[in-house]
Amino acid sequence: MEERLQKIMAQAGIGSRRACEEIIAARRVTVNGKVAILGQKADPSVDRILVDGQPLKTRQEFVYVALYKPRGVVTTADEEFGRPTVPDLLPNEARIYPVGRLDMDSEGLVLLTNDGELANQLSHPKFGHTKEYRVLVARQPDQGQLEAWRHGIVLEDGYRTAPAEVSVESTFGKGAWLRVILREGRKRQIREMGSHTGLPIVRIVRVRIGSLLLGSLKAKQWRYLTATEVAALKKPVEKPMRPVAPKKKAGRPVRR
Repeated sequence: MEERLQKIMAQAGIGSRRACEEIIAARRVTVNGKVAILGQKADPSVDRILVDGQPLKTRQEFVYVALYKPRGVVTTADEEFGRPTVPDLLPNEARIYPVGRLDMDSEGLVLLTNDGELANQLSHPKFGHTKEYRVLVARQPDQGQLEAWRHGIVLEDGYRTAPAEVSVESTFGKGAWLRVILREGRKRQIREMGSHTGLPIVRIVRVRIGSLLLGSLKAKQWRYLTATEVAALKKPVEKPMRPVAPKKKAGRPVRR
């Protein structure tokens, strides 16, 4: 049966659909000897599909791993500056990739898998999967600062963040631990939100991805997911939240 090429590649564990689209756009994929194009369909049971000159293996056992990423480790499979990466912390028994990102200065739960379909569902905001963080801020927030996070913040590039769920877990001295739940994952988003509301970020620990919990894992520790955990991650979210569109900067009205 013919399906879009990026879907076939994702099911084979090459990466998320978005990543596979980038590979196709880079002219790294051929179908029956011809360079593939975005939107092209193929039948893996009939067509010869090559990625970087290697035959696409459509039958693959999926692997799911939960890892506690410590600070100072890059969430990527390819690192050109020699910094330690998430895959460096795992045995080389399977070709698996991090789902989404977690900033180098942040720590906590990272999911790795070769299941491209699941990676796409967990990474794209339209599917409504949330991520939960414990965030240490250097100052105790007032109600106005918390409400700003809850309603969305316009960042320097004009993008308005989606509303976040935020509450104060505990306070000590001048600082506080916040519980933050996001439905999107822009690069360094929490740190930018803190900067824009006068709440310097000291530490970020991700404790949940969708239904998957960090649990008792310590820094650098990892474990395989159970069948129950995988099934829960694949279960559709009842009411996914629509992503908030970037806020357009004000300009002069157009005269007709």
